[in-house]
Amino acid sequence: MSFEILSGIRTPKDLSGLTDADLIQLSGEIREALLTIVSDRAAHFASNLGVIELCIALHLTFDFSKDRLIWDTGHQIYPHKLITGRFDQFSSIRRRGGLMGYPNPAESDYDLFVTGHAGSSVSTVLGMKAADDLLFRDGRKSVAVIGDGALPSGIVFEAMNNAAGLKKDLLVILNDNEMGICPRVGGLASYLDKARVAPYYNGLKRDVSWLLNKVPLVGESTEKMLGGFKDALKSFLHGGMLFEEMGFRYIGPVDGHDIKSLRQYLEMVRDVKGPVLLHVFTEKGHGFEPACKDPVKFHTPSPFKRDAENEIVPVKQSSEISYTEVISDAIYEAMGEDERVCVLTAAMCAGNKLERIRDEFPDRFFDTGICESHAVAFAGGMAKSGMKPIVDIYSTFLQRSFDQIFQEVALQNLPVVFCLDRAGLCGPDGPTHHGVFDNSYMRIFPNMIVTAPGDELEMRDMLAFALECSSPVSIRYPKTKVEQVGRDVAPIQLGKSEVLSWGQDGNILSCGTMLSQSVAAAERLRNEGLSVGVVNARFVKPIDDAMVAKAAATGFVITIEENALMGGFGSAVLESASRQGLNTERFRVLAIPDQFVEHGDREELLEELGLDANGLVRTAKEFAQQLASVHEIVREL
Repeated sequence: MSFEILSGIRTPKDLSGLTDADLIQLSGEIREALLTIVSDRAAHFASNLGVIELCIALHLTFDFSKDRLIWDTGHQIYPHKLITGRFDQFSSIRRRGGLMGYPNPAESDYDLFVTGHAGSSVSTVLGMKAADDLLFRDGRKSVAVIGDGALPSGIVFEAMNNAAGLKKDLLVILNDNEMGICPRVGGLASYLDKARVAPYYNGLKRDVSWLLNKVPLVGESTEKMLGGFKDALKSFLHGGMLFEEMGFRYIGPVDGHDIKSLRQYLEMVRDVKGPVLLHVFTEKGHGFEPACKDPVKFHTPSPFKRDAENEIVPVKQSSEISYTEVISDAIYEAMGEDERVCVLTAAMCAGNKLERIRDEFPDRFFDTGICESHAVAFAGGMAKSGMKPIVDIYSTFLQRSFDQIFQEVALQNLPVVFCLDRAGLCGPDGPTHHGVFDNSYMRIFPNMIVTAPGDELEMRDMLAFALECSSPVSIRYPKTKVEQVGRDVAPIQLGKSEVLSWGQDGNILSCGTMLSQSVAAAERLRNEGLSVGVVNARFVKPIDDAMVAKAAATGFVITIEENALMGGFGSAVLESASRQGLNTERFRVLAIPDQFVEHGDREELLEELGLDANGLVRTAKEFAQQLASVHEIVREL
């Protein structure tokens, strides 16, 4: 397909001269661009197909070179990138050095925030509106697009409450496709479903309001009666009563795939005073039947091909399993053995491979929606009452529940198990999704046990260990295929590391799944004449003090972890060395430096950061040479 219109869109202003037929053609070209590019890589797909018409209508109605637009959970940003002049670069999306799969202010002035976590759009756009009113006073408009999956996040309601109190001119567009990554859950989902049966509300509301206002009032009792009747009638007719009671003017529902209708509604609400919520219905995967039929699978599909009839042709996938699958199987087995074990997730049933658990243990599976803070507090309550809750959440998303980890779990010393999926570098998802802070933020809490299994062989045993602990435990593992390091796996004991070998020249202390890289590096170094041992730390907290002391007794010590440098495993080792009065000049810490890491393949990023076998070999040689030089100087003195 030729991109006749799309290739000529350099700025949103180029949309203004297009006819209705041109806009429909443009929508089709954007869909084809998504199909062409996204099919050969792991990328967000169905959500982007669903917002194409909405994106076009927004850029036709507003001038976002001046006005403000925030896309909540910005993985639906692809049509926006194409409309704002990035068509020529689009083939690079989610590749190292290419376009980010999320909004990125470094790419375009039309991207205001890097938004990869759900729920903050209303808060940030409200803040921008408040600042614009103070600084510019030029009538800039402010728009937040938020999905129905993100809507239940507590911060959304905090922001809406604040917006109503401030009476700011703010447009919140509720993109309602009945989905998050998985089908939405909870009471608010049921409430939104009711709005779908009131499509004639807006016109009828005007007629009823006019009629009721014309009715003469005779006496106080009549006034009360009519007032009650009016409220009851509004509730009956109005799918958006909740939002109006919160101080927002509710408009909708509106067909999110009808550009002409969308423009009419957007133009109608553009200059309305005060906060407005426009309820837009979209279809996740719209325009591509396989994605419509299975929006969960096509949220972030594996690479696929199409035949001449536009049918999906399966692409052979690797038979290797992931760490996510291993921990899911272990949870399933634990739930079969102990009725006290239950699992909680935050709208990540598919991402965390929990479908079988959901289907076979529905009474012990809890999907809280995108409400991580609630999930952790919920788990604390379950643990207090005698259950063994497992909170299975991506490392980067668990950060949203920092206070609940502190207050409702660690402070109470409750046995909640945290399975931190996507710990470490998360590849093409980039800095919003890299789980590189959990070693640091989990180890600061008293009572918390922080673990990092070295490979697949000890994953199940680590979960079993965690479920028997009387204190909270975190288990971290990356988004990658499993690895195994050949050995007789030592039993897991609290705070005890696993020694694979001791070296005479130095030792590598490996945290988590850096173990295979550490073993490979040590073997290469031994072949080059350096005797280097490897220790599988297993525990970030409590740290194995005896192991640290023994490692430091001969040669250098190098720690390695797929976590931020500050406050992580390496810091814990240095703290241990300091407590024991060891010479910390013999220690080197390899970790992610004090920077946000961009997107790219995990292997590419590890190599660039020196966190692979090559980096370890290079560091060990340089360090050994430095120590040898120091010893030579000392002997000469």
